[in-house]
Amino acid sequence: MSDPKPLDVIVVGAGLGGCACAMAMHYAGFNVTVLEKVHKFLRLGDSLGLGENALRLLQRWGLHDQLIDIGNKSELMQIRRWGDGKILAQQPLMDMAGYIGHRGDYHEAFLARVKELGIEIKMGCNVVSYDENEPSLTLSSGEVYKADVIIAADGIKSLARELVLGFEDKPKSSGYACFRAFFKGAYLKSDPLCREFVEKECVNIWIGNDVHLVQNTLRDGDEFNWIITHKDTEDIKESWFQPGDMNEVRKLVEDVDPRIGNAVRSTKECLDWKICYRDPIPSWVSKSHKIVLLGDSCHPHLPTSAQGASQATESGAVLALCLKLGGKDNIPLATRVYEKLRFSRVRQSQLNGEDLRDRWHNALKDLDVDGEIDPESVKMRVRLFMSNRWLYPFDAEADTLHRWQEVSAQVSEELANGKIIPLFTGAASKVVA
Repeated sequence: MSDPKPLDVIVVGAGLGGCACAMAMHYAGFNVTVLEKVHKFLRLGDSLGLGENALRLLQRWGLHDQLIDIGNKSELMQIRRWGDGKILAQQPLMDMAGYIGHRGDYHEAFLARVKELGIEIKMGCNVVSYDENEPSLTLSSGEVYKADVIIAADGIKSLARELVLGFEDKPKSSGYACFRAFFKGAYLKSDPLCREFVEKECVNIWIGNDVHLVQNTLRDGDEFNWIITHKDTEDIKESWFQPGDMNEVRKLVEDVDPRIGNAVRSTKECLDWKICYRDPIPSWVSKSHKIVLLGDSCHPHLPTSAQGASQATESGAVLALCLKLGGKDNIPLATRVYEKLRFSRVRQSQLNGEDLRDRWHNALKDLDVDGEIDPESVKMRVRLFMSNRWLYPFDAEADTLHRWQEVSAQVSEELANGKIIPLFTGAASKVVA
């Protein structure tokens, strides 16, 4: 199905989702350019999980073994009682979050592979407007870039999201926030209370009433990460860089298992991330069908979903394959099939994260101090509700090939009638950013 002249694609955003999309477009045979707002990447963030559903695709694009080396080597994850650390349940780490590594390390590996493939990443490109009929975009420098398709993979504040919706979509408070810290953990090995958490790579989760704490150890204890999700009703400040108040953190962990409590209390600084949500949107594609949303710009996830980057990777694979199957003359068909193929799956993935958080935060309520719970009640449920497929064995490209004929026939009819059926209607339901 190769066209005489390959499709020209612009990807806005060189994060994990944008890089994955660029790789997928390259392997589909398209000309790809990536535009990134920042001038230089830093090693930002902390723990990130990549599931087998994403790694399956990344392996086809020449990026797999490097990622396995980065991830946590622990076989099991322990879910513990808040106050004393008693293990309530164990679950294979691959069922929970896949391979957990540092977001910055994963990002570096993604960027390296994009560059190996000869895909140009232009830094310092701040998009200020779109012309969806060209389609084209204009940078703050005045430069204009044109392409056959523009893909906005630039996060929850994406300008293209407003273009697609037709109005400004402000975030809403979820009622929760995360205190997060990532630091060199070797010094904890001299602390007899928390030494066990840095002697080897491990993942532990303490659950309490309206709170949970995730601990992750990397590089044989050299790096240590904790995240505390708690109730928070302060004003919304969407930022990964807002400093946290360690005095507030210490109040939160006053009654936690003393072992992890010691590690948290000895932390010098942390970040305060307000967890916001946005309602599901009726379309991920502009009216001209040529500007497309991908990743956090259209389907942001809760941290407890452990699927944000993985689902963005799947979306990149599906969009690339749809554009290849549709051909250069059928871009509207391709982009509209893409959003229909993806919406239900990512919606369930989002809701899985919300469901897990709520189960963790309510598991011990109305329970005696020594009361027992059903271990299954606090495990991640990896079954999605689409055709009884499991979350991790899912193959996004195989699913696209399987469903292409049926969904493309539906979209063709909608395009002919000039009426695209919205992805989502009715009362708003929470989607986390």
